Amino acid sequence: MFNLIVNGGGWAENRDTFMLGRTFEYTSDELVARFKPNGSLNFEAICSLPTLFMEESWGTDPKYARVGRIVQASETGGTISLEYFYDPEIAPISNRILESIAKELDMTAFEFSRTHWAIKNQDLFRVLLRHASPRRKQPKVFSLNDPEQIEPVLVSAMMPFSSQFDQVYTALQEVSQQYGLRCRRADDIWENPAVMQDVVSLIDKSRIVICDCTGRNPNVFYEIGIAHTLGREVILITQAESDIPFDLRHLRYVHYLNNGEGLRELKSKLQQRISALVGAQ
Repeated sequence: MFNLIVNGGGWAENRDTFMLGRTFEYTSDELVARFKPNGSLNFEAICSLPTLFMEESWGTDPKYARVGRIVQASETGGTISLEYFYDPEIAPISNRILESIAKELDMTAFEFSRTHWAIKNQDLFRVLLRHASPRRKQPKVFSLNDPEQIEPVLVSAMMPFSSQFDQVYTALQEVSQQYGLRCRRADDIWENPAVMQDVVSLIDKSRIVICDCTGRNPNVFYEIGIAHTLGREVILITQAESDIPFDLRHLRYVHYLNNGEGLRELKSKLQQRISALVGAQ
């Protein structure tokens, strides 16, 4: 048995509020009578249950749920104030995964897009254990999102930080936009104190990674290795075929010239590859 609490705006870290009028929707009459005797919520009994804190499924961004416990709950003027914690041993669970096992959790499809509080007569931990994915092994020099959080429209560009590649980057952005994708490179963002963490996070979230081997930049080669290891779709490009390392020459790559005609040809060749990748998913 567990609490299922779906909130349209997501959840704060440890404290939040919930509408009293949305409690015990999609809950059997037997459980309503048990946890809401005489029309009043039995908070002591409710807090004894594990809780699945969900965000409504909407838009294109992935949504994640957390498993935890309610520590304290109180009712004031039609609003329930909650204090809770998330279980640190259970990684966030994507709504997509929960949708695939909804029947085992006694959830209907509409519950994923409805702010409400239900009590389900199912063993939450047993169901999750049957479908548990192994946690990602964390490297020692940077961190990865756990669980994996790929943005379906994100393309990342790995290239030397030099103005000589600005027009190349613009060409990558333009061809990405033709397929409804968004191309970024690490110097567009500043989310972490270490530049390398921003680079890795960008690769980890990307659907496609385009790597420019021009000039045999060691950072780009390192980033290619990370992208391959993470299983991303990698497209290699270069202005000089000799800049493709021996270990990568068995892979297809796009040769281009950094001028107007050459960049137009680069976009044309990338259109073919990106079209194939987008169409395959």
